[in-house]
Amino acid sequence: MSKLNLPNKLTIIRLLMVPVVLLFLICDFGIAPWNRVIAAIVFLAAALTDMADGKIARKRNLITDFGKFLDPLADKFLVISGLITLCFIDSLSLTEDDVSKKVYCYCLFCMTVIVIFRELAVTSLRLVVASSDEKIVIPANIFGKIKTGSQTTFVVLAIVCYPFVYLCPIAIYIALYFTMVFSTVMTILSGVTYFKGYWKFINPNK
Repeated sequence: MSKLNLPNKLTIIRLLMVPVVLLFLICDFGIAPWNRVIAAIVFLAAALTDMADGKIARKRNLITDFGKFLDPLADKFLVISGLITLCFIDSLSLTEDDVSKKVYCYCLFCMTVIVIFRELAVTSLRLVVASSDEKIVIPANIFGKIKTGSQTTFVVLAIVCYPFVYLCPIAIYIALYFTMVFSTVMTILSGVTYFKGYWKFINPNK
């Protein structure tokens, strides 16, 4: 850690916060549903380190290839692990007669699959481009940043709101579905822009 600059240290800290989020999501510690509120706070704090390390790196000219590679990877770990855990724990509370929750869980699962597929595809693209003759490290573009922000917003809402959906089901489901659809669209769109911009590096003959 001593050899890492401050932005990269923040990225490492974000990675270390992932298991903390998962722990409070999976274990209620006898304080349910407030354990999910704690998980959401830690998740949001981890997401905010992404904004902080980027600003610090640009302001102090501390941008490194290591940071450009690890920073988006840390975001992927945070979001994907959160989505998978939500799919698991929210499905446990399903009942046969609760159609609205069942539909929500199905949509959440579909979104999670799309996110995982997109992240695997873009990560593979990054590796291909990095191993090319140009040795280019693909930085996050504006669509990727919007994608990350919208995914973070949805996950935080899903962590906090879902246990309290019975209080105001219409408003909560509207918020959940809106952020879910928007983040899914941005997930697909950002993936397409990456492949469109770096498609020339995909050569099946090499």
